[in-house]
Amino acid sequence: MIAFVFSAEFLLCFTYYLIVLSSELLPSSVALSNTHPLSKVPGLAVVIVGSRKDSQSYKVDELNADPDVHGILVQLPLPKHLNEEKVLSEISIDKDVDGFHPLNISKLAMKGREPLFQPCTPKGCLELLSRSGISVKGKKAVVVGRSNIVGLPVSLLLLKADATVTVVHSHTSSPESTIREADIVIAAAGQAMMIKGDWIKPGASVFDVGTNAVDDPSKKAGYRLVGDVDFQEACKVAGWVTTVPGGMGSMTVAMLLKNTLDGAKHKIDH
Repeated sequence: MIAFVFSAEFLLCFTYYLIVLSSELLPSSVALSNTHPLSKVPGLAVVIVGSRKDSQSYKVDELNADPDVHGILVQLPLPKHLNEEKVLSEISIDKDVDGFHPLNISKLAMKGREPLFQPCTPKGCLELLSRSGISVKGKKAVVVGRSNIVGLPVSLLLLKADATVTVVHSHTSSPESTIREADIVIAAAGQAMMIKGDWIKPGASVFDVGTNAVDDPSKKAGYRLVGDVDFQEACKVAGWVTTVPGGMGSMTVAMLLKNTLDGAKHKIDH
């Protein structure tokens, strides 16, 4: 196994996957426009939520009806005064490129069913596992965190890939002993550097989804971003480990673009 360290070599390796993904997506987008002259390039709309309760539904309805928009992304989490389920339910399932429409999530949870779109960050985790040549079938996978955005959907995707999945959450006793048994760790708890090096099984694959700001007077902004994993310690033990920033966030963007392209193809085919 290769232990990645925070170096140009690691960044080059990770950048390679993003370059490969980009080289696949761009020709597909161009080919779509050339094959279907009446269609335009795939369009993605991002809804940045304001304070008005009524404005979200109006904007989503407007985008649902726009033929130039093939994907709609609502920035999550929403403010507490808004009903997240209601807003997400109003996105047309054909444009739900974030994969959070109740019908997409319900199909993700059912054996033998496939959602039209998978949530981007969980999809990115599975994509990176696949492209790194890391086998999932039969492996012990531990997901740290049970959010609707990452923890729950990534656990379902790992189950579909035939992993044996355990979810660690705030009420789990001795989380370190559970994590220490994992071949694959998905860290998505939102707790800065929670997972220490001695929590990790030697050679394990560690995917750090957490993004946390910690005080750092040496930085111009007064803080720096760290993940849920103690990266320096993890590098001494893990077989694979992603960085924060620049790791799973980049894969999330790549999967969002792929979902948008797939949404444009779906519209043409149907």
